[in-house]
Amino acid sequence: MAHIKSRKHMHACFNLTATAAAAAILLPMAAQAAEPSLPEVKVTAKTENEFKADKAASPKYTQPLVDTTQTITVIKRELIDQQGALTLSDALRNTPGVGAFFLGENGSTNTGDAIYMRGFDASSSIYVDGVRDLGSISRDLFNIEQIDVLKGPAGTDGGRGAPTGSVNLISKQPGMDDATFGSATFGSGKQKRVTADFNKVISAEQGSAFRLNVMDQDSGSISRNEVNNKRWGVAPTFAFGLKGPTRFYLNFLHVSQDNVPDGGVPTLGLPGYSSPDPKRPFLATAPKVDPKNFYGSATDFDKVTADMFTAKLEHDFSNTVKLVNTARYGKTSEHYLLTSFMGSAANLLTPSTTDLSTWTLARGTRTLKDQVNEILTNQTNLIADLDFSGLKHTLLGGLEFTSEKQNTWGNDGLGILPAANFYNPNPRDTITGLNPVRNAVFTRGSTTTASAYVFDTIKFSPEWQANAGVRVDRYTTDYSAASLSTATSNPTLPVGTLVPTNLNLNGNLVNFKLGALYKPTKDSSVYASYSTSKQPPGGSNFALSTAVNSAANPKFDPQETKNTEIGAKWDLLEQKLSFTAAIYRTEVSNDVVQNLTDLLYYQTGKKRVQGVELGLTGAINRNWLVSAGYARMDTSVEAGPLVTANGLNNLAYAPKQTFTAWTSYQLPMGVKLGGGARFVDALLRGTDSAIGTPASTEAYWVFDAMASYAVNKNIDLQLNISNLADKTYVAAINKSGYRYTPGAPRAASLTANIKF
Repeated sequence: MAHIKSRKHMHACFNLTATAAAAAILLPMAAQAAEPSLPEVKVTAKTENEFKADKAASPKYTQPLVDTTQTITVIKRELIDQQGALTLSDALRNTPGVGAFFLGENGSTNTGDAIYMRGFDASSSIYVDGVRDLGSISRDLFNIEQIDVLKGPAGTDGGRGAPTGSVNLISKQPGMDDATFGSATFGSGKQKRVTADFNKVISAEQGSAFRLNVMDQDSGSISRNEVNNKRWGVAPTFAFGLKGPTRFYLNFLHVSQDNVPDGGVPTLGLPGYSSPDPKRPFLATAPKVDPKNFYGSATDFDKVTADMFTAKLEHDFSNTVKLVNTARYGKTSEHYLLTSFMGSAANLLTPSTTDLSTWTLARGTRTLKDQVNEILTNQTNLIADLDFSGLKHTLLGGLEFTSEKQNTWGNDGLGILPAANFYNPNPRDTITGLNPVRNAVFTRGSTTTASAYVFDTIKFSPEWQANAGVRVDRYTTDYSAASLSTATSNPTLPVGTLVPTNLNLNGNLVNFKLGALYKPTKDSSVYASYSTSKQPPGGSNFALSTAVNSAANPKFDPQETKNTEIGAKWDLLEQKLSFTAAIYRTEVSNDVVQNLTDLLYYQTGKKRVQGVELGLTGAINRNWLVSAGYARMDTSVEAGPLVTANGLNNLAYAPKQTFTAWTSYQLPMGVKLGGGARFVDALLRGTDSAIGTPASTEAYWVFDAMASYAVNKNIDLQLNISNLADKTYVAAINKSGYRYTPGAPRAASLTANIKF
C-alpha cells in the first residue's frame, strides 16, 4: 500500500530530481568541451525501507538508531497497515514484552490502552509527538505515521514516568505532494470502518500544504456478544514554510467514541480454577461458560471525547543549529458505566447441583468513571552540532512547562440489575433506577512542572562516542477530594457524611543517563548505558492519599528506577536490515512495604527485572520484509512481600518469554503475501484474598496471515485472517482472577484501498 511520504522523503525526491535535471543539461555541454572519454555519472537514491527506521522521531535522540545506546523499537505505517492494526494495543504486539495483560482490579475493568512493559504498568507513559497524552482511552491509529517504543527508564526524556519505558506516537504531517488515500474495511464481528487521507499543496513556492485525515468505525467484537467499538475522528493539519529555514505546523485532532465496554467472563472452568466454597466441591469441575457471554447490561456505556491542538515551530539558524518549539492543549473526557462482577462464593448461587440452568451470578458491582483530563504544555528544544577542543558534539538543550489536571466526579443513579443466569446471561434484563447524575463526591488533582534538560553526544573518533543527559523537574501536586464516610473509614462520623481531603506535595526530580559506544564498523555498534527515572507520590494518577500503606502518601519519597543495559546493533545488507541484541537489569526501589515486626510501612521494597531482548527489522531483499523480536524476562521481588497469587517470586502480568514476528513478500502481478506469529508465556496474577481462582494463565501461540492484490494502480484489495488455528486463550486476567478477557478467535477482514 502506498502512502503519503514524509517531508524528508519528499525533499530527497526533489533533490534527486533537481540533480538529475542539472546533469541532463550540463553533461552534453561538458561533452563538447572535454576529452572524448568522460567518467560515467550515476544518479542514485536510497529507497525508503518500509519496515526499518533510521532514527527515532524525538529530537532528543539525535543519533541514528544503530548509534543509540538504548533498545528502541520503531513500528512503521507499512507494518501497521499490513497487519490491519487499528489501535495502539494492536500495534504494540510487534514489540516483545509489551501488551495489555492486566484486566483490572476486582470490580473494575481497564478501558483504553492499559499497557504493561517489562513487568510494570506503562499506561501513564504514553506520548504523542513527544508530549504526554492523558486519559484512559483506546488510541486509534488513523492519524499515526509510526510508533516509537522506548525500553528502559525514560526519566531524562519525559520526566516522571513508568520504570521500564514509554511509547511515543508520531502524527501524520503535510507534505509537498498532492495525494489522496482512502480505505474501507468489512469483516468478522460486524466490523465496518472507513478512512481517508488527503494531502493538498497550497503553495509550491512558499512550501505550504494541508492534510486531512478522517475515520469512522462501527464494529462489534468477534469474541464477545454486545461489546461494540464505535468511534469517529478528524485531524486537519496545516504546514507552512516547508521549503525554507522556518517551518510552522498547526495540528488539530478530535476523536469521539461511544463504546459498549467489556467486563470479561468468569474464570470458572479454566485450568487452575478450584471451588471457592468448600461445601460445593462440584464447582471445581463445572464446565466453562461460553466465552462470548456478556454479563453486563445493554445500557452499559463508554463515551469518550478527546481534543488535541498542537502548534509546532522549527527554525534552522544554520546547517548546524536548529530550534524546535511545541505547544499543546489537550482535553480528554470519559464517562463510562460498566456492570462488573466478582465470582465469589457469595455471588455464585447454585440451587441445583446438576441443573446448570438454575445457577446465577450477582451483578451488583456497578463501576463508574466520570473523568476529565487536561494538559497545557510548551517545549523548547535547541539542537546544535559543534566542534569543541577537537571533539564533535551534538548538543540538545531544552525547557518544558506543563500543567496537568484530572477531575473525577461520583454519580448517583447507577441502577440495579438482577442476578444473571450463569450460563445464559441476558444483557437486557430489566434494570431499575438507572439515571446517572453527578453527586457531591469528587477528586481533583493537578500537577504543574517546570523542567530543564540537556543532552550531549560526543564523538571522540569514528569508532568511539559517548552520550549523557540530565533533566531536572520542579513539580507541585495539589489534590482535593470529598468522599462519603463509612462505618470503617471514619467511625466517629455518621455514615454518609461528606468528608473533605486537601493534600499537596512539591519537590525536585533529577534524572540522568550515560552511554558509551564503540563502532567496529560504520554499520554496527556495541554499547553500554545507565539510566534512571523517578515516580513521585501521585505521579501516575494525580491522586494523593493519607493511607499509611499507599505509595501516594505525600510523606513518602519518589519511587526510583535504575537501569543498566549492554547491547549490540548491526545494520546488514547495505543498511536494509537491522539486528539488535541487548541484556539489561532494571531495579525499582522505594516501594512501600509493611514491616512484620512493628506492622508499620517503610520504603524498603525493591523489585528487579532482568533479561535479554533480540530484534530483526527491515528488508532481506527488495521484495521481502521482516519484523521480529524475542524477549526473555526474569522478574523478582528483592525486598518485601511476594506479589503473585501462587507465591512464586516473580512480578505479576510479566510473561517470562514473548516472541513476535511478521514477514511479507511481494510477488509478481501485484500479489503480496504476509504472515506472522505471536507467543506469550504464562501470566501470573497478583495476590489478594480471592479463593479458588486461577493463579496464572497458560502460554499461547497465535498465527495470522495477509494477502493483497493490486487491481490497478489506484485500487488494491487486502485480506487479513487473524488466529488462523482458532486458538482459545486468555488475553488478560484481573487481579482477583474472577474475570478474564478471552482471546479473539479466528476472524477475517477485507479492505479496499484507493489511492490517486
